[in-house]
Amino acid sequence: MTKTADIGLIGLAVMGENLVLNMESKGYTVAVYNRTVEKVDNFINGRGAGKNFIGAHSIEELVASLESPRKVMMLVKAGQPVDDFIDQIIPHLEPGDILIDGGNSYFPDTIRRTQYVESKGFLYVGTGVSGGEIGALHGPSMMPGGSAQAWPFVKDIFQSIAAKVDNGVPCCDWVGSDGAGHFVKMVHNGIEYGDMQIIGEAYQIMKDLLGMSADEMHEVFTKWNTEELDSYLIEITADIMAYKDEDGSPMIDKILDKAGQKGTGKWTGSAALELGVPLTLIGESVFARFLSAQKDMRVAASKLISGPKPEFSGDKQAMLNDLKMALYGAKLISYAQGYNLLMEAAKEYDWQLDYGGIALMWRGGCIIRSAFLGDIKKAFDNNPALAHLLLDDFFKQKVELAQDGWRRVCAAALLNGIPAPSLTSALCYLDGFRSEWLPANLLQAQRDYFGAHTYERIDKPRGQFFHTNWTGEGGNTVSTAYNS
Repeated sequence: MTKTADIGLIGLAVMGENLVLNMESKGYTVAVYNRTVEKVDNFINGRGAGKNFIGAHSIEELVASLESPRKVMMLVKAGQPVDDFIDQIIPHLEPGDILIDGGNSYFPDTIRRTQYVESKGFLYVGTGVSGGEIGALHGPSMMPGGSAQAWPFVKDIFQSIAAKVDNGVPCCDWVGSDGAGHFVKMVHNGIEYGDMQIIGEAYQIMKDLLGMSADEMHEVFTKWNTEELDSYLIEITADIMAYKDEDGSPMIDKILDKAGQKGTGKWTGSAALELGVPLTLIGESVFARFLSAQKDMRVAASKLISGPKPEFSGDKQAMLNDLKMALYGAKLISYAQGYNLLMEAAKEYDWQLDYGGIALMWRGGCIIRSAFLGDIKKAFDNNPALAHLLLDDFFKQKVELAQDGWRRVCAAALLNGIPAPSLTSALCYLDGFRSEWLPANLLQAQRDYFGAHTYERIDKPRGQFFHTNWTGEGGNTVSTAYNS
């Protein structure tokens, strides 16, 4: 077969199909393959008819259709399928050819795969692709990492299909070595989990405490999307509230309250635990999905365990203003925690992450795009050594502005028995972060009491450790393991 394709793609599911249509619309010829070969023919004769696509019925045929250096992109299920395809593709490659994983792979897998593929004489790119079906078709956010030598060969394709902001700046740039791209995408998805959860908590407060209809909520979310909360998720929430089922009733009221997930939020929480980062809001959002999945148990518990019945007698508009501030404050915390995780990962894995550049990549195309991502970029432009977003003047001022209303919302939720785990945990994080003193001294005393784990003293230099024989029965032997 004549080598005429600029890039090949394996996996014609929703993301893959729309992404290759995007590539073709930008002037590229794309070879496509799917394990179920019938999908290839259906695509070539359907949405791809009359366009610059080459349908391949085998991996060998796909690779043979590509210009050198060959660029083969996989958009398949994360996990073992990626490894299986790598091993199937490699025998058909030549030195310098490039394998690209565009799925939601776990970043340690991408670190391992980069090393493996490079050891065979090829190059590897693990790129996060965010934006869903519409983003893939019209311009996603892309976060590539892996073999740096591969970037010049995929840069034009990636940046041409990516979303654009600020008069044409692509929401795509090189992130870093091995698993950096997939790590940044994982954190993006964790923030997405958090954003969706806090919006859901606001929705429940509107519905159960304020007694608002879907149409009323549509008006509120629409208004909020023109103010501080201007973002993709607020925009689509307004659309969802307005959507009617065939009988004219709100579609939102017909949907079972049982959330699904693909694991990226859980991975984000696991990475935070490994790196010692207090990712509280995102962690609670993952647990909230787990709790929602226990639908049958919740139904049984609702009949057995009593609690306060939501009642509201105050100023409804004032509460909505407070709720907006609670959402805004929690959203600021979500991004601050996410960036804290990025910074700690960069130290651990020796990645040179461009934090302002990451904010720019998230400003268009992706699910968490929002107005204040530009303020994150400004924060790092002003201070590249910024240790934490909440220490930036803009973010410090905004969380202080949000606090009063945020506290009233959290108090109202707790007093009325409405679960708001992410809104409240974000506020507790803020209070902990701004506290010069926390009760960890008691915790250390307890650890020393039962395990001789030692402690530091405030009247002695840092780095000196002490043990007390609290009962008079213990000896002077102390634990050798101390984690500050």
